[in-house]
Amino acid sequence: MTTQVPRGATPVSDPATDLPTIAVVGVHGHGATHVRKVADLQERGLATLSALVDPRPVDGPWYPDLDALLLADPPAVVVIATPIHTHLPLASAALRAGCDVLLEKPTTASLAEHTELLAVVEETGRLCQVGFQTFGSGAVDEVARIVATGELGEITGVGAVGTWVRGAGYFARARWAGRRTLDGVEVVDGVVTNPLAHAVATALLVAGARTVDDVTDVRVDLHRANPIEADDTSAVIVETRGGVRVSAGLTLCAPVRSPARVTVRGTQGTATLFYETDEIEVTSPRGTRRIRCGRVDLLTQLLIARTHPAVTLRCSVADTGAFLRVLEAVRTAPDPAPVPEALVEWRGEGDERHPVVANVEHWCARVADEGATFTELGAPFGA
Repeated sequence: MTTQVPRGATPVSDPATDLPTIAVVGVHGHGATHVRKVADLQERGLATLSALVDPRPVDGPWYPDLDALLLADPPAVVVIATPIHTHLPLASAALRAGCDVLLEKPTTASLAEHTELLAVVEETGRLCQVGFQTFGSGAVDEVARIVATGELGEITGVGAVGTWVRGAGYFARARWAGRRTLDGVEVVDGVVTNPLAHAVATALLVAGARTVDDVTDVRVDLHRANPIEADDTSAVIVETRGGVRVSAGLTLCAPVRSPARVTVRGTQGTATLFYETDEIEVTSPRGTRRIRCGRVDLLTQLLIARTHPAVTLRCSVADTGAFLRVLEAVRTAPDPAPVPEALVEWRGEGDERHPVVANVEHWCARVADEGATFTELGAPFGA
């Protein structure tokens, strides 16, 4: 997608309130959450919801595409909640029009696109925050503090476990859902890169891996039980420049959804982060304790950073480089291996119908704990 908006066009605040104007691009699905968030900011007198952008008409100040909005009335901030393969062109257009951007995760559909978006951020000098919500979590900060005190001893590894359930309706919600490519374009929509991307990104973050250069090697072991192109049950092993191995066992084919968790293992204890609720369970020579933390909203933090240059974005494009190394490994890997039918039990009806892979929770936990792939561990569905 290209735009005819002049580079460096200056978005204006709402003339009636002098508040930053915010447009949301992609207002259905998860985008509806962003619309509600901006509406809340408006009610609190912190911003103005100036436009809704979507191919399907909606109530309110509607535009059919981002180009139309940028030509007519560029806002101060653009929130992009669209399919993965549209992130680069849309974010680039908004940045070059002089807007700051909140871009939903994953940042882009390839490592090359990530490099290109980094260049656009540098070229324009605008802000681009990526929607990995856990980067705003106080629990992540607290885990880093605990590690720094030496309470856990020497860190031996970081493991992530995500055992979720997704029914047929999830993969039928859009043409790109569950696809590796669509109409010849990279999509990369699988368990590692979309629904449980937060587990991988958070594990990398607590291991100290943010940028592309913080990762030295990635191994993936991709499988699928659903009739889709992409992976729904996968193991990821990442070697970091700091010497900490990050291991993730992930599935959308569990019998029930369990809280996703990231565990930092040390020679003297562990700290397990339940990132959906910003809670930590610490076990060490001091005993076992539970800590609950708060979270910084990434859009609100972006608004603060716009007016306070000393404030650093919690999740800049550069900060997602380590995750993009993982996405690239998934993108370039062979197609996921089908899980043998004998190991799959189908449950539910209609949109809720979903596969359950035999003993998958056990194998995901072993990946995280032992730092090896399903295949290396001898899982029955391993290649």
